[in-house]
Amino acid sequence: MPLIEPGRKAPAFSAPDQSGTVHSLKSLKGSAFVLYFYPKDDTPGCTVEACAFRDGWARFRKAGVTVLGVSPDGAESHARFARKFRLPFPLLADEPGAGKAPRLCAAFGTWQEKSMYGKKYMGVARTTYVIGPDGKVAARFDKVKPDGHADEVLAAVAALPSAACTRTTSSSASAASAPARRSPRTRPATRRASTSTRASKRR
Repeated sequence: MPLIEPGRKAPAFSAPDQSGTVHSLKSLKGSAFVLYFYPKDDTPGCTVEACAFRDGWARFRKAGVTVLGVSPDGAESHARFARKFRLPFPLLADEPGAGKAPRLCAAFGTWQEKSMYGKKYMGVARTTYVIGPDGKVAARFDKVKPDGHADEVLAAVAALPSAACTRTTSSSASAASAPARRSPRTRPATRRASTSTRASKRR
């Protein structure tokens, strides 16, 4: 499936988080939310991204916006990741069936062919969607760079009431964005963020 274009309805979905709570498009109806897709729990780039959303969580809550992460990891893996870095938001378990693509990733077009050292494989393309209260894609961030990304998403959230739908190729920093706060525990991951693609390959 291709990526969902801004202005189009988000696909219906239903998936459990790290505590077993099921989240769906229907349950989120009437409220804006962020759905960010990442390759793998507790890898360098994915940790930087998750901790940035954690550090901006109060601002997302103030804006009335829910943040949900999605990866093909299982609920137990998500629970360990959330505990280790004190992530306060749901991580949806999109585990693939035998020989099948993860359903949620496939529906949103983020399950894509990737390449490493000349070898091709299927994996998650780091992508973030902002879904409006009407259930439509208000903004999409492609080729996300983890560092500073949460601030880019916050800017899109702030523009929701009046801004037109946008598609964005994420940059590692935005001149209009303040640097994201990080705890000392995330600093090693920041230095190693360039290695996240290698760590993200699913075997």
